[in-house]
Amino acid sequence: MLNKYIEIMIPAIESELQRQIVRLDEPRTRTFYEMLTYHMGWTGEGSGPEATGKRVRPLFVLLVAASCTMNWLHATPAAAAIELVHNFSLVHDDIQDNSTKRRGRTTVWKKWGMPHAINVGDALFVISNQAVIDLSNYFAADTVLRTARVIHDSCLDLTRGQYLDMTYENRGDLSIADYWKMIEGKTAALLSACTHVGAILGGADDQTIEQYRLFGHDLGLAFQVQDDILGIWGNEALTGKSAASDLLEGKNSLPILFGISQKGKFTRSRKVDKSIIRNLERYRFEY
Repeated sequence: MLNKYIEIMIPAIESELQRQIVRLDEPRTRTFYEMLTYHMGWTGEGSGPEATGKRVRPLFVLLVAASCTMNWLHATPAAAAIELVHNFSLVHDDIQDNSTKRRGRTTVWKKWGMPHAINVGDALFVISNQAVIDLSNYFAADTVLRTARVIHDSCLDLTRGQYLDMTYENRGDLSIADYWKMIEGKTAALLSACTHVGAILGGADDQTIEQYRLFGHDLGLAFQVQDDILGIWGNEALTGKSAASDLLEGKNSLPILFGISQKGKFTRSRKVDKSIIRNLERYRFEY
């Protein structure tokens, strides 16, 4: 049953995303528009399902709305808004992390330069706000406002999380508790917004809405932990990015902080030089 919903929802999500982004499809901004469609995975080399990603976040919005027995199609602008927020953060994140690959393809900043990439991210953010306004076609003003507040609050949390992520780099005094605080903003905030918004638009009562919000929050924490593990030991052909990038950038991900806390070979090698990257498999079970 779930797979049946997903098969129907994915095309609806893509259609709504394209409807939102087409706002920039004008003669004088055609190349700018193509930068957005490239990042979204629709155009350019390597375009297709692998380049678009799984659209997990908008799916959660629609699945939660559907579980609350409402017409989930009416929630597609909100689903698109959250996916656009996610993608705006990815464009800027690639710049901040100096990442040249995203889902196995050249990143926007590497392909067109940082100034254009910053503008692409800004455009995705603005369009996400316009998508939220489109909810007024189906929902009362107070529901739209409540939805907008959740999404905007999550955007602010994203910036907090990203700030902590960048300032944590190459620090040696961090604890695992510091890590949890960082990923609450970096990852959990937006997944929490997905289930939170889905429940609001689904017409759930306040207690049920809060339970959905907490579910999204905890799922976001687990999602980031898994991503951190894949960022070191994942198959680069599947993850679409270098397994060495987090180590080279000095990211204090959960495996790194756990390794340091054990005060073993991992810690000593990391302090000396980047040989840990070459010897990573040896240290996998030798924290």
